[in-house]
Amino acid sequence: MASIRQRIKRTARERSPRRGLTIKPGAATPLWNELAAAVRVQLGRRGEKTKLARLLGLPRQRVHEFLRERNALPDAERTLLLLVWLQARREGRDLA
Repeated sequence: MASIRQRIKRTARERSPRRGLTIKPGAATPLWNELAAAVRVQLGRRGEKTKLARLLGLPRQRVHEFLRERNALPDAERTLLLLVWLQARREGRDLA
């Protein structure tokens, strides 16, 4: 919640981005940062990232870019799928 409050304050001071530009991960995306951190915690065992990539229908390297390099963001459908996957993992179920 603190990161969201900081983002709201920062947004009020900054100029809004031009319409149509893609958002890049970083300080301007606190919710994505929290989701990516939570997913990274769940990817502890060998091969887990590969299973997740198959579930998302993406190459493993693209998942690496989302979660480790943090230089890209997934589309809305894959973000929602990530949320469902994370919730299932926390409940002890495995979707992949």
